Amino acid sequence: MKRCNQLIFALFTLAMSQTIQAAPVPLDRVTVQINEGIILESEVAGMVKTIKANAANAGQKLPSDTALRTQVIERLILTRLQLQMADRIGLHIGDLQLDQTIENIAKEQKMTVEQMKAEIEKDGTTFAQYREQLREEITLGEIQRIQVQRRIQVSTQEINNLVKLINEQGLKDVEFQIGHILIDVPSDANSQQLDAASKRASAVMKRLKDGDDFRSIAIAASSGPKALEGGIWDYMNINEMPTLFAEVVGDAKTGDIIGPIKSASGFHIIKIMDARGLQTKEVEEVKSRHILLKPSPILSEERAKSMMDRFLAQVKSGEAKFEDLARQYSEDPGSAAKGGELGWADPNIYVPAFAQELNSLKVGEYSEPFRSTHGWHIVQLEEKRTTDATDKFNTNRAHQLIYRRKFNEELQNWLDEMRAEAFIDIFEPETNRG
Repeated sequence: MKRCNQLIFALFTLAMSQTIQAAPVPLDRVTVQINEGIILESEVAGMVKTIKANAANAGQKLPSDTALRTQVIERLILTRLQLQMADRIGLHIGDLQLDQTIENIAKEQKMTVEQMKAEIEKDGTTFAQYREQLREEITLGEIQRIQVQRRIQVSTQEINNLVKLINEQGLKDVEFQIGHILIDVPSDANSQQLDAASKRASAVMKRLKDGDDFRSIAIAASSGPKALEGGIWDYMNINEMPTLFAEVVGDAKTGDIIGPIKSASGFHIIKIMDARGLQTKEVEEVKSRHILLKPSPILSEERAKSMMDRFLAQVKSGEAKFEDLARQYSEDPGSAAKGGELGWADPNIYVPAFAQELNSLKVGEYSEPFRSTHGWHIVQLEEKRTTDATDKFNTNRAHQLIYRRKFNEELQNWLDEMRAEAFIDIFEPETNRG
């Protein structure tokens, strides 16, 4: 026994000596406590590194490391809050749904999954890392849809007003790329806080007019939803952009800087980064029908897909009619009663997986069973037609424009509310403290 103890001690001593001689490995640490969860320093450093690499590749200027780090921590906090909410309501993206999404992405890029995997791993990212990043993105999109959608109401009057406006004036034939900086103000701000925010906004405005880089300032100073993207929003038509933008960009020209504009959330500065004619004058609409099954604790993913495989085989063999199966089994109440019929629509109004599937089908063709954020589908493309998107703006498109505008506004409100109600403690190292 004594000999055994001596051997163990000798091995332990050897291991310790090797550890002491080796180069020290920095330990990870907790940077943020957020409710019951944490954000590690490695997560912050990893995102900072990625943003710097992307900026270098694009030739873009970044603000100071301190300003960039602050924005990264804020983005990680909002992401973690949303993931915590998803966990609380039991929203989990399973492997089967993830595999289906990856297949859809590969198909859209005209690749096999193996080819896409090889492309991803060329950049040093493992396919396992890519899968988990994608799982997180899908989760964020789904929790936003669930939580924000119920806050949005689009009235018949709003739709009719927009249709009338477009019939009278035509759809504005310009899309704007907007740069946005928000100098936020606490909801219960006192006069001193308001004055300080106003002065910061004026200082930012002066720097912009003196020619400083908009993207760099947005990353450093903005509290807006696109801060880490340099404050840049994708191209938007005036009828779909947030109301605040729409009210001020109507007659603006590329390069114009507008603001500061006061709102309940703070002071906004807007720059017209670019303007272009509408890229699509005509829209291809599709007429389709589908069957939907929603996985649940009672109906597993595997069982739902198996049922869809059986339905498709029955329809193709003539053993069953599509419309009868839709009426009996489909869990889309709006279309089930009509035999699965969805009517005419721009395919882009559907969730991405559904739109991609429709765009890949020929008239009369059935899809294989596929997974979207709503569940498992079989869809048939029945007809196609091209309509004028400028002069014949129908109710569906008006609804979609209003919904998209309200979604962007309500998403930010929801995120602000979640953050205000959360317990958040940021632990900065001594070197980062003022």
